[in-house]
Amino acid sequence: MTGNESESELPVPPYPPIEPTAFDLIVIGTGLPESVISAAASASGKSVLHLDPNPFYGSHFSSLSIADLTHFLNSHSTPSSVCPDPLYSDVEISNYASRLLSQHPRNFNLDVSGPRVLFCADHAVDLMLKSGASHYLEFKSIDATFMLDADAKLCSVPDSRAAIFKDKSLGLMEKNQLMRFFKLVQGHLSLDESEENDVRISEEDLDSPFADFLTKMKLSHKIKSIVLYAIAMADYDQEVSEYVLKTRDGINRLALYNSSIGRFQNALGALIYPIYGQGELPQAFCRRAAVKGCLYVLRMPVISLLTDQNSGSYKGVRLASGQDILSHKLVLDPSFTVPGSLASSHQQLQESFQAFSLSDNKGKVARGICITRSSLKPDLSNFLVIFPPRSLFPEQVTSIRVLQLGGNLAVCPVGIFM
Repeated sequence: MTGNESESELPVPPYPPIEPTAFDLIVIGTGLPESVISAAASASGKSVLHLDPNPFYGSHFSSLSIADLTHFLNSHSTPSSVCPDPLYSDVEISNYASRLLSQHPRNFNLDVSGPRVLFCADHAVDLMLKSGASHYLEFKSIDATFMLDADAKLCSVPDSRAAIFKDKSLGLMEKNQLMRFFKLVQGHLSLDESEENDVRISEEDLDSPFADFLTKMKLSHKIKSIVLYAIAMADYDQEVSEYVLKTRDGINRLALYNSSIGRFQNALGALIYPIYGQGELPQAFCRRAAVKGCLYVLRMPVISLLTDQNSGSYKGVRLASGQDILSHKLVLDPSFTVPGSLASSHQQLQESFQAFSLSDNKGKVARGICITRSSLKPDLSNFLVIFPPRSLFPEQVTSIRVLQLGGNLAVCPVGIFM
């Protein structure tokens, strides 16, 4: 069952009994981590049963139509004594969404927990290529990245040598500063750790706040803001926040950004996004797992855990259909919970699952989906806009990121933008 709605109360389709009745691994929930585990276990020759009480793949990583997303958010925003879900504690759907639903009932693929752009050189991309999951999905490039400057204008982010030369918003001194800094970073990363060289950044600087190091490099406030929030993607105001980005981590983020630019011929920028939405990511791994023999059953809640009467150890699950399935291991999506074990003496097993609480997160993300009839940039469809801390109002202590997606990504009808 889900944390906020009793999925076991939903009608279970009349599936035939699952055969076989014993597996090496049972996975509950088709979120991205669980789908990767299924693909890896299946590829290594393990027998895997992958279950999901939802009628769709992806759990919190899914992409849904307006109607399905509205239902999902409303059902997960209702407080529950069983397992409240803080991810969706305050949900508001506008009337405009209802009108669009009547016009385009199936032409939207809206990400449940926020759109996730990927760096071309990200480890997740490497995993998809290495595992073969990349054969089951397609990406498009995010065409550009913009940042709001001190004059309240959206300026292109100069993230490469060519972009720096073309940038008309930077003065000659700022261009030289940024070029020298990128050269320093590149020189530091290209050296072997055992080498001693003036180009290498000292350990003391690497352990210092990244904002302090940029000041030490005598970069202007504008250049510092570009590096911190548009390239290193810092979430919080680095001048006052307790969540300070260290120079070592900042340099690694710059390295990831730089190695992502131009990695693929059809993605000249650093960022890519999956066609049909992020819900394609877990489905790609599910398809890969299915090819390797993993068995998938949707709309199938797990109502109880099975435990050994003598040892109290886990041995399987009871499905809502009434069938018992045995397995050596169990992986449970943290957004789901199982109401209780058939062996009441083994309380510790149930408590171990309840320990995975989403309420332990340090922060929350406020998210809005805006559907428009025109692009923020008339000549572009897919791009990212960064609003650095304090760029919109004095109390703004976090970065605000706006990702605009168009119809060519199959997430909305052509002529409409999200």
